[in-house]
Amino acid sequence: MISEQLTEKNSITASLIQAFDRDIEEEITEYWNRRAEGFAKTRLAELSGPVKSRWMHEIASAVLGTSHSLRILDVGTGTGFFPIITAPLGHRVTGIDLSPEMIAEAKAAAAHFDVNAEFRVMNAQALDFEDETFDLILTRNLTWTLPDARTAYSEWFRVLKKGGRLINFDADYGSVSFESLTHDLKDQGVENAHKGLSDNSLAECDRIKDSLGISDERRPEWDFQVLTEIGFERVSLDNSLSDRIYLECDETFNPVRMFRIDAVKA
Repeated sequence: MISEQLTEKNSITASLIQAFDRDIEEEITEYWNRRAEGFAKTRLAELSGPVKSRWMHEIASAVLGTSHSLRILDVGTGTGFFPIITAPLGHRVTGIDLSPEMIAEAKAAAAHFDVNAEFRVMNAQALDFEDETFDLILTRNLTWTLPDARTAYSEWFRVLKKGGRLINFDADYGSVSFESLTHDLKDQGVENAHKGLSDNSLAECDRIKDSLGISDERRPEWDFQVLTEIGFERVSLDNSLSDRIYLECDETFNPVRMFRIDAVKA
C-alpha cells in the first residue's frame, strides 16, 4: 500500500512538473513573440554598425580558415544575427528559436542581406537533429531563458560531432532586475538596448526570469561544472566579453556584463 501511494505521489509530482514546464515555455514563447519586432531593429543596428565586426572577431577562430564547409547550429538565433554573418563564409548554418515570430524576422533579415541560411522553430532543450550533426554550436543570450539549461547542454553535446565546439555567450541575468537597471540607466541618460521597453515588458521579463532555476545559480561557474559533468572538455570561461563588444553606449549596448564559454566534445 505504501509503495503504491509513493508511486502515485511521484506520478502526480512528475505531472505537475511537466505542466509547469509547458506553461513556462508558453509564457516564454509569447513574451519573445511580442519582442520580435523590436529585437529585429536592435540586431539590424548591430549588423549595420561596428558591433558586427567585433562579434565576428569573437568567433573568427572557429569559422575562418577552415578547410571545409562547417555545419553550424545557432541555438536561440533570435532574428538571425549569427547565421547572417557566418553563412556568407560558405558554411551550412541553421538557426533555431522557440519563438515563431523571431524565426519570421530572421528569415526576413536573411533575405534582406541575401544570405542563404536555414531557420526553424525548435526547442533548444529537445533538438530535432541526429546525433553528431554539427561541427560548431553558437548561442548568445539564450541559456538564461531556459527552464532546464542542463538538459539543453546535454542536447547540444549530443548533436555535436566529436571534436565539435560550443561557444556560448551569456550573462548572469538572474542577478539583476531589468526593470530597476533600465530605470537607473534612464536616469543617468545612458543609451542601451532596453531603453525602448515598457515597464510592463521589463517587469514580465523579470518575473519569468526569476521563476527559472538557472537564475539562482552562480554563473558562469555553474555552467563550467555542468558542461564538465556532461562530458565536455577544454571548458574555458572568459568574463571580459563586454569589454571587447560594447565600447559605445548606443541602442545596441547591453548593460549587463557578458561572459564567454568555450567547450569541446572530445
